[in-house]
Amino acid sequence: MSLQSPAPKPRKNLINQPATLQMATRLASIFSPALSPASAPAHLLHRALPRFGHRRACLSPPRMSSSAAASPAPPATAAAGGDKPAAAPYGSWRSPITADVVSGADKRLGGIALAGDGRLLWIEGRPEEKGRMVIVKEEDKPVDVIPQEFAARTLAQEYGGGAFAVDKSVVVFSNYKDQRLYKQAIGTGSPPVPLTPDYGAPDVSYADGVFDPHFGRYVTVVEDRRKSSLNPTTTIAAINLSGDDTLEPKELISGNDFYAFPRIDQNKRRMAWIEWSHPNMPWDKSELWVGYFSESGDLAKRACVAGGNPLLVESTSEPKWSPKGELFFVSDRGSGFWNIYKWVEQTNEIVPVYALDAEFTRPLWVFGISSYDFLGNSNYVIFSYRQQGRSYLGVVDCDSGSVSILDIPFSDLSNVVAADDYFYIEGASANVPLSIAKVTLNESKTKVVSFSIVWSSSPDATQYKPFFSTPELVEFPTSKPGQKAYAYFYPPSNPNFQGLPDEKPPLLVKTHGGPTAETRAILDLSVQYWTSRGWAYVDVNYGGSTGYGREYRERLLEKWGIVDIDDCCSCARFLVESGKVDGQRLCITGRSAGGYTTLASLAFRDTFKAGASLYGVGDLTLLRAETHKFESHYIDNLVGNERAYYERSPINFVNQFTCPVILFQGLEDKVVPPDQARKIYNALKEKGLPVALVEYEGEQHGFRKAENIKFTLEQQMVFFARLVGNFEVADDITPIKIENFD
Repeated sequence: MSLQSPAPKPRKNLINQPATLQMATRLASIFSPALSPASAPAHLLHRALPRFGHRRACLSPPRMSSSAAASPAPPATAAAGGDKPAAAPYGSWRSPITADVVSGADKRLGGIALAGDGRLLWIEGRPEEKGRMVIVKEEDKPVDVIPQEFAARTLAQEYGGGAFAVDKSVVVFSNYKDQRLYKQAIGTGSPPVPLTPDYGAPDVSYADGVFDPHFGRYVTVVEDRRKSSLNPTTTIAAINLSGDDTLEPKELISGNDFYAFPRIDQNKRRMAWIEWSHPNMPWDKSELWVGYFSESGDLAKRACVAGGNPLLVESTSEPKWSPKGELFFVSDRGSGFWNIYKWVEQTNEIVPVYALDAEFTRPLWVFGISSYDFLGNSNYVIFSYRQQGRSYLGVVDCDSGSVSILDIPFSDLSNVVAADDYFYIEGASANVPLSIAKVTLNESKTKVVSFSIVWSSSPDATQYKPFFSTPELVEFPTSKPGQKAYAYFYPPSNPNFQGLPDEKPPLLVKTHGGPTAETRAILDLSVQYWTSRGWAYVDVNYGGSTGYGREYRERLLEKWGIVDIDDCCSCARFLVESGKVDGQRLCITGRSAGGYTTLASLAFRDTFKAGASLYGVGDLTLLRAETHKFESHYIDNLVGNERAYYERSPINFVNQFTCPVILFQGLEDKVVPPDQARKIYNALKEKGLPVALVEYEGEQHGFRKAENIKFTLEQQMVFFARLVGNFEVADDITPIKIENFD
């Protein structure tokens, strides 16, 4: 796409002149009704930015080398040389944790499974390959399982997950480009074989599949968008694994709005699954069912095991058959916390396996989560749970009921898959990035005897340890008397610098997405990018977040745009009053639902001085009209009536915005369509506020390409520095044009 007007000449990070006076004078003229001369919209100027050939018109050439960025020389520190840290304005500190380092370290995990030889398989997202999701197998040197032209990613329910399964040496996976299922023999060099029909377009997606040992087939959730992309049909179906023909899937279960976790008993012809219906989300109310296969492979009989009692509202999740053929699952029945239960078929009883005021699973945003597993053929269950902002790992002997809590270096845990006396688990900590570890237990299954990292999202991250800011769990008062909310506070940290004696650091408030999600205190180089430059950073678990039980989660029902922004503002004020940050330099950022909280905070409160919205919601009514099936009623639960839709949409109250905003948006986003960002951008531009919009071709809901991750991070930093920071950033970043400012 051509640039319709020349980009501004590089202004190397203004804000280094007599800052307070200059900014006051500048903003006084900006906020007057007069508009700047007309020029091409920023979304036209920057739509093609990810293409380096177009980017040169307004940016310096990209300085990215995948090898150099991934393994730079160890950073020097003042402490290492015995020098005293230099005093410099907060935000101006030079750091080796560059945007190149962050974008190169942003590898994703898309699921784990065990092959027949006991080795691990995982899906790895690679920013340097445009976010391609690759199935990798653990060997002496990890090897790619699928060829270069394939990517293992499903678009079911937009968020995907559960994109592959393995049986012995055979993998079945969903291919991103055409969304068809393929069968791949591991290590043979043979190409993947398609299992599902070619419908001419990627309109049918498959997720959360398992091999059926009784009928030699693959059973999976199917989302069919051929008739309607906004209201696709969802079923559980069986896919033929034998022969050369790609046959139509055989429908096993249909009629409800959503299905997940089809899990087949290895001993008997039984299958468990989860289902739910509008207007519920799976964490609101869902049902656990068991069906019995006939000789032909159809489900001849089925029964609702949990979730069907109208007097007991519960969210069920993660059904699994034990080696003995007993059905385990997770539910928040009674206590409001997700705990592990067992179904006793003979008496149709539900009995707790381990009861605790803690969360033993997480909300079902993506398919295929695995928070617990069985150790080999024993009756031992390895599990993890969240309690007061930390993960714990344990083993329960289901025969005796005894529980052993295991000690490993991770303080944050997610998926686990187990073999006989060892297991693999995804985890992280404040000093360890997202990783997969192999953990071996002693004979009695009560202690860890070995722990080793198999995979790391950022294997070179430890070289920056002297620059890491250690998060502090903050419990702060909300606007409701006697009520608390939680956050992780990261103070500025750089061994080479210290702040000026009469200055407090600027604060960046992060609002997580979901909004039914939980921010966690794990090593994230994108956070350290800020703190190592002299910013304070706080990640807020506002009311509505998970990890603290149903009651805390349901604070947000019908109060989205109230509770979340109140808590974020309360957290910022708490840190100001505690003397930790500068109350005149409070900024806020967020992605998706966090982008909505960001925009709503700027429209309805005067706490923050600038904001950055990444694919955030500006118009709740437009979101409801255009969003996908999975969340089509979710927003009703969060917002409530029509009046609330209007009153809580930032786009309807642009006149109340008083500070600068930068927006980032993927042009293929179907969760929050691009029109949301464009409407906010155009309205703020017309109002005369400093505003910028960057749109990325080829990006969906969340940025996966390394160059876009890097660009987004750098432009947020320099945007805040130029408009509220009162400092000059140390990095060589050419700022994009800001409407009503440049």
